[in-house]
Amino acid sequence: MKAVILCAGKGTRLYPVTLTMPKPLVPVANKPLLTYAIETLTEMGATEIGLVVNSLDSPIRERLGDGLQTVGVPLTYIAQENPQGLAHAVKLCEPFVGNEPFIVYLGDNIFQDRMHALYREFQATGASAALALTQVPNPSAFGIAELDGDQRIKRLVEKPKDPPTNLAIAGVYVFQPDIFDAINHIKPSWRNELEITDAIQYLLEQGNTVIPYVVEGWWIDAGKPNAIVLANQLVLENLPFSPANNDDERIQGESAVSHRVVLGEGSRIIDSVIRGPVIIGNNVTIRNSYIGPYTSIGDDVLIESSEIEHSIVMCCCEICNIEGRIDASLIAENARVVRATAKPMTHRLVLAENSLVQLH
Repeated sequence: MKAVILCAGKGTRLYPVTLTMPKPLVPVANKPLLTYAIETLTEMGATEIGLVVNSLDSPIRERLGDGLQTVGVPLTYIAQENPQGLAHAVKLCEPFVGNEPFIVYLGDNIFQDRMHALYREFQATGASAALALTQVPNPSAFGIAELDGDQRIKRLVEKPKDPPTNLAIAGVYVFQPDIFDAINHIKPSWRNELEITDAIQYLLEQGNTVIPYVVEGWWIDAGKPNAIVLANQLVLENLPFSPANNDDERIQGESAVSHRVVLGEGSRIIDSVIRGPVIIGNNVTIRNSYIGPYTSIGDDVLIESSEIEHSIVMCCCEICNIEGRIDASLIAENARVVRATAKPMTHRLVLAENSLVQLH
């Protein structure tokens, strides 16, 4: 079975992090967001995955290559250099998927549910499409699916004022190849984009069956910094129990490391307190610091005389001598967060577009 991950967006809601890193490569619990999509699809039975990227020179291709060595499944890259909507991205995949059913996964989503039954139920019913849906408290903010008496989808409504259900479209679809004909029959929306919901609605109007799959557990559309930090927290909550091991030679001096702490090779904890769940990459030095729960720290990071929790620190960062606690933060690769040790004790900032700094 083939699957497609759509990851050609610019990630503007995650600026400035995504000015230099595609959103699908942003780490959650020290794994790229895209990896969770690939893992879910392979568990569903995908044996080959197409990645829709904005250019064949994408850093995603540079990082993952042919997929065999990096993620264990063959990857094919499909360029969407002139984006015209989700349906346009799906249409570009027609030569890749051929005349077979396939899964489409929006690359900025992350789910607790691995959705093993989604494709099986799609096959069993002979439907033209299946949609992953999730119950939301604010359905007026989403595209919503309305079901008929047989619990099949009868209509899709975009951000309804009076929602018929609370079942939001969650960004995972299974299609028969007739979706391509449906896309050929739709016109651009008011956003001048070809909407995948319009193509699915066309299938419904032609009398085709579209079935729902209601996702279990949490779902995060990881498009904004707060959502990425929340996804990191939810993934770390699922870390398996591991006992505290303060006899580990990597834990030195007057340190206390709790249970559910994953510590990478070559890393050192010196005179510090670590309270899990926490994941720490390779070649990290943490000295005279506190690392609180729900924190992920990438490789080659230095943290000294600082406190941080509920945060993501990407690789090759330096955090030193910070008064107060860093909380709910997303710190991109190669960032330096330091306090001056000589007068004048001023704040010196070098910030990219859409940066956020809170000083107290």
